[in-house]
Amino acid sequence: MDTALSAGRAPAAKGEIGFGEKFAYGLGDLASNIVFSAVATFITFFFTDVALLPAAAIGTLMMVSRLLDGVSDVIMGTLVDKTKSKHGKARPWLMWMAVPFWISAVLLFTVPELGEKGKIIYAFITYNLCSTIIYTAINIPYGTLNSLMTQNQYQRGVLNIFRMVMALVGGIGITMLTMPVVNYFGGGAAGWRNTFILFGGVATILFMMTFLFTKERVSAAAGEEKKDEAPLKVRLKALVQNKYWIIITIFAVTFYTAMGLGAGVNIYFAQYILNDTNQVGALAMVNMVPMLATLFIMAPVIKRYGKRKASMAGAVLTILGALVIVVQPSNVLLVMIGQAVKGIGTAPLIGSVFAMIADTIEYGEWKSGIRNEGLVYSGGSFGTKVGTGLGGALLGWTLHLTHYVGGAEVQSATATGGILFLFCYLPIILSAVMLITLYFFKLDNEYDSIMEDLAKRKES
Repeated sequence: MDTALSAGRAPAAKGEIGFGEKFAYGLGDLASNIVFSAVATFITFFFTDVALLPAAAIGTLMMVSRLLDGVSDVIMGTLVDKTKSKHGKARPWLMWMAVPFWISAVLLFTVPELGEKGKIIYAFITYNLCSTIIYTAINIPYGTLNSLMTQNQYQRGVLNIFRMVMALVGGIGITMLTMPVVNYFGGGAAGWRNTFILFGGVATILFMMTFLFTKERVSAAAGEEKKDEAPLKVRLKALVQNKYWIIITIFAVTFYTAMGLGAGVNIYFAQYILNDTNQVGALAMVNMVPMLATLFIMAPVIKRYGKRKASMAGAVLTILGALVIVVQPSNVLLVMIGQAVKGIGTAPLIGSVFAMIADTIEYGEWKSGIRNEGLVYSGGSFGTKVGTGLGGALLGWTLHLTHYVGGAEVQSATATGGILFLFCYLPIILSAVMLITLYFFKLDNEYDSIMEDLAKRKES
């Protein structure tokens, strides 16, 4: 399945991508989410209630790590842009990093006997090894691969839907299976470690399938290849002049803050508001299943209305879903209805975000003459990880500020109030921010004329 990059843009812009290749591309996000969803959903709980680390330290750890991510994303984006191999620019990184991704996940969910300070240091190192370094090194190339498979805007949208369907399958599976598998392996620290030995192995196999069964077809427009070898300073200048990249990066940070927060707070909401830890899986399922079902009908919706309008409608629905829960947060039926509405609203958001990022590549190339696939996708990765990390940090800091006590059977009124704020009210604020950023993202209306202009440059 080795392929060289094509010499021109026309076949990639017009050609259809077969179902098998779309499916293989989607498997990459299934692989990512076997670990990523586990980190988003369980890492704060693992650190506070298994490793017995203070919540404030965990919040700070996650926020500092996300700042480091900004540096690692730029470095990785640059490496992808400069990668030249018989496998292409992005695909070889999937092969190179699949096994390290497995190892880093196992180390992250391992608790050594080092004392509290030693465990905090260990958590910081392994969290950054897994997320800041290894996840970056495999996820930015994976995201970049979308833009290298095709330049057709609709096909990119469909590829992103395949990706997000698989991501949700991974998220649902991990949410439902993690605790039963941990318990199967005996629970405690050993149970968590052995669970991720298993999960990491599956992720490695799936990444290799994406590597083997996808193709890179897109290269820079004729006459612009040398500009693609511009120094990093020049490429970064071109990137920050790409207004739509800046807008969609802000959107991605906000969106994944909401996603990371929602995943992490579920277990606390179930235990202390619904008073039933068995509801953790139900909270995730009733959100993810409608999201997954809605994704199956998103392709024609996006084709008719565009990614921006579909995403704005989704943000409105997420606000409405949260408002349903606000009515009576302890009412299981209302909570589940609200979660389902939020899931439907999240579908167009999650189904469009990376396709919108891909579209900013052509805008940047049109504006500056420099095609920055890797650096542009570093913004998407930055948004994903910083957003998820910020969600986790907000969770940890709020728990600390409201005097949450890890492992306690009953929490104070201030602690449960903090959990309610995180679960019910903060998602409304974040969705409103998403609506504002999407209002200024108007690339859907400009994309066709930009592609025509780029085609003329190729011909001249």
